[in-house]
Amino acid sequence: MLPNRLAQQIAFIVEIDKLKRILRQTLLTDASRQENSAEHSWHIALMAIVLAEYAPAGVNLFHAIKLLLLHDLVEIDAGDTFCYDVQSNENKVMREAQAANRLFGLLPEDQGGELRNLWEEFEAQRTGEARFATALDRLQPFLHNQHTKGGTWQIHGITREQVQRRMQPIEEGAPVLWSFVEKVIEDCVEAGYLRSNTEA
Repeated sequence: MLPNRLAQQIAFIVEIDKLKRILRQTLLTDASRQENSAEHSWHIALMAIVLAEYAPAGVNLFHAIKLLLLHDLVEIDAGDTFCYDVQSNENKVMREAQAANRLFGLLPEDQGGELRNLWEEFEAQRTGEARFATALDRLQPFLHNQHTKGGTWQIHGITREQVQRRMQPIEEGAPVLWSFVEKVIEDCVEAGYLRSNTEA
């Protein structure tokens, strides 16, 4: 018989395995299949380590990594909402808040509250760590689309203007990377991976 605290923690650990079943729109860089949300979370956490030198001054890397690993757990219940799907995004906040209540509620109260606060910090975007984490969260699928010759941009007819708007948090969260992002956008338009606004 496990102590209650450990039993709750184990139940949470088993439950979050379900994140591996949540498929995202993003294709793997070899375009062989869609990635799942757990793979995405792992990838952006490693990106934070590799790209730490581009974080604004004062950003705590470990804290940012915690935000990156936690912020998509709610997709276990809420599913992955495609960023360019206007209709699905209308009730995203409500669906994800309900998911956060259930998932973090599986843990002992102190630990669940701590993780819930981290999730809310990412959503609120008021800290440097949250903004840096968001920059990486936007950059990862952007790179996948570049390396799959437009990937989901091609499938859904996404325009340069939509991508520029979606990538905007990078300018604040990791400003040193912004010129790189702008260049990749232009390269993708020129290569035909991304529609120019005039073609929309």
